[in-house]
Amino acid sequence: MPRYLVERSFPGGLQIPATEEGARACLDVVARNADLGVTWLHSYVSDDNLATYCVYDGPSPEAIRQAAACNGLPVDRITRVSVLDPYSIASRTQPVPSRARRGLARPGDRRGPRAETSHTRRSSPCAHEDGSSPCRSWP
Repeated sequence: MPRYLVERSFPGGLQIPATEEGARACLDVVARNADLGVTWLHSYVSDDNLATYCVYDGPSPEAIRQAAACNGLPVDRITRVSVLDPYSIASRTQPVPSRARRGLARPGDRRGPRAETSHTRRSSPCAHEDGSSPCRSWP
């Protein structure tokens, strides 16, 4: 299913109360979207609440736009997107240990395959001469 980023503007600010009423409103959006084969995955809200960037799966931009209209939501722009992250790129060029693929591998992790990383105490580019590192250390 194609993935889309939907940009919206709310001149008066987005107002979704952190109450049961707000949760119900969000679930109603999800239900109406499902009728059109559209799935709302998550949204990012600007600090001033004037804009949102929403990630959807859906059959087409037209279906996304129709779902927005059914929910009374504005649409400024719809862009088809794909995922880009360091783990998906690395897995295309070389196998990535499963813990690293899930973002769980840590330097010195003995519970599973050790991820290749330059952020270890010995090879860290920011290591002090005594071997200590000012970088964040993992628990």
